[in-house]
Amino acid sequence: MPRVGLVGLGLLGHAVATRLRGAGHEVVGHDVLAERVAALVALGGKAATSSAAVARESDLVCTLLPSLAAVESAVLGDDGVLAGARAGQVVVQISTISPSLTERLAREVTARGVDFLDCPISGTSGQVARGEGLLMVGGDAAVFERWRPVLESILPRAIHVGRAGQAMYLKLVANLLIALHSAAAAEALSMAAAGGLDPARALDVLAASAATSRMLEVRGPLIVRREFPPQMKLDLFMKDLHLIQEAARAAGAPLPLTDVAERLYAAAQAAGHGGEDLSVVVTALGGKASG
Repeated sequence: MPRVGLVGLGLLGHAVATRLRGAGHEVVGHDVLAERVAALVALGGKAATSSAAVARESDLVCTLLPSLAAVESAVLGDDGVLAGARAGQVVVQISTISPSLTERLAREVTARGVDFLDCPISGTSGQVARGEGLLMVGGDAAVFERWRPVLESILPRAIHVGRAGQAMYLKLVANLLIALHSAAAAEALSMAAAGGLDPARALDVLAASAATSRMLEVRGPLIVRREFPPQMKLDLFMKDLHLIQEAARAAGAPLPLTDVAERLYAAAQAAGHGGEDLSVVVTALGGKASG
């Protein structure tokens, strides 16, 4: 069974590690924060001192990092994955980054004789830990088929959508819908509360109606309770929103609704809620969505 390396052990990285260990894979990982590495070791994983060390001890290396700069450094840096990689390995890039950076990483990694798959995940860290959500995969179809069993041990649904960069573009489209649906859920529940309805009862009815959405189901309870434990931190999601806007501009796609939603999320972030779940956008609307 292939040994899997993880570079980045935050919320999503830990969920992926949990899935892999549950499937019986050996896992070696690296993170800049010692407590995250300790959490991997507690799962039965092995600690590595650098991204290059992860590559030297793995067959497949996944990157799950919070920024474009972190991904670029972790893959291409002096002590990055490529510094320890060998022919026949594969780099599986899971972090949400730009399609253009994804394409450049694919070129530089494959030029070194290492395979590359563009594999963003659609799903929160909690959903991934439960085996929900899916992997969108871009890259050579034969490489995907070779590593498909490992990918499906992370999430049962791994879907090949095209070349490297196209999976990342589709992930940004998916996150556009998450942004709009979450903001719409916050606005709807705020309106219900303003009209004197019990928000919890209103949520139950809406979730069973034609108006439901996955984000209403997932984030509606957080909005009603006014509790926002992070499944996706707002700070990270703002990065994703800006990537969406940049990719849309490059493609010539107008995003009027997304541009409005971005301003609401930015207001919540400016008010100090960046470390909370993105459902905290409700606080930018004023009024109350809780009973």
